[in-house]
Amino acid sequence: MKTAISRIAFGAAFASLVLAAGPAIMAHGDVTPQAVDTSDLPDIGEEWLTENPYRGHERAIQIGTSAYTQNCARCHGIDAISGGIAPDLRYLEPGAEGDEWYMERYRHGAVRDGKVYMPAFDEVLGQKAGWAIRAYLETKYTED
Repeated sequence: MKTAISRIAFGAAFASLVLAAGPAIMAHGDVTPQAVDTSDLPDIGEEWLTENPYRGHERAIQIGTSAYTQNCARCHGIDAISGGIAPDLRYLEPGAEGDEWYMERYRHGAVRDGKVYMPAFDEVLGQKAGWAIRAYLETKYTED
């Protein structure tokens, strides 16, 4: 009898915990990629570029800031400061040297042992949004 009561009490406590923790578990927000309006940016064509055409471009940085906040910050952190889940993008090498690594990850994501650590964004957000995010990230670069 005591065992049955203990199990019922444990089940009730567990159910309460799940109900209470549910909103916290979902607190990171909607993980569906959010559309990025790049209509204000100069056209760069369909073929993927190897260097950022928007480096230092003020409007691209504004668009990239918004795009990063909506699509990247949940894993890479606010202002590109990672909490340890994903790489801290402030340390991504600036300039053409960092463009190659960035675009490889942006376009193809990161998969290890069949597990998706980062989804591919090339077809989801497109090239213009990717380079705008990269332009924003270069404003956050630090060696510290």
